[in-house]
Amino acid sequence: MEIVLWVLLGIVVLLLLFYVFTYNGLVRLRNQVKNAWAQIDVQLKRRYDLIPNLMETVKGYMKHERETMEAVTNARNLAQKISDGGAAARSKAEGELSSALGRLLAVAENYPDLKANQNFLALQEELASTENKISFSRQFYNDSVLNYNNKIQMFPSNIVAGMSGFKAGEFFEVTAANEREAPKVSFS
Repeated sequence: MEIVLWVLLGIVVLLLLFYVFTYNGLVRLRNQVKNAWAQIDVQLKRRYDLIPNLMETVKGYMKHERETMEAVTNARNLAQKISDGGAAARSKAEGELSSALGRLLAVAENYPDLKANQNFLALQEELASTENKISFSRQFYNDSVLNYNNKIQMFPSNIVAGMSGFKAGEFFEVTAANEREAPKVSFS
């Protein structure tokens, strides 16, 4: 009788340890996802701060390109408003902002004086650097979400995840069709 009691106690202790270690692992992965999302926010804030400077530099040269300038401003404002939204809404808004910025830089090609302006060149380089950092941050975020989702969906940790209320994370996905296309490069 005593052996059965010890065996049952051992099983209960093992199950409790399994639960604690699995729960802590899930919390660690969930926090990694939150941290990755915060890193995207840091880079997006940096981009939002660069856009007004870029717009002011461009404004004097591009008097006839009001529509493009308004599209960038509107897309920036929308993306900032959605900053508390989920990954899907945020991804869509950021895609629209990237598209508007791409149009702005394409239109800037028609203004040789603007292309030679040192302030514009520095801002353009800073924006390109920020876009690269955003891409890396998105990749890290999606990798973190993948690890987290795998953990909460795979047996046996899915049992602990279900009992503890862990929910799957959303991926940061490209939703704009034009962002999925290969960019056109021209050296003319």
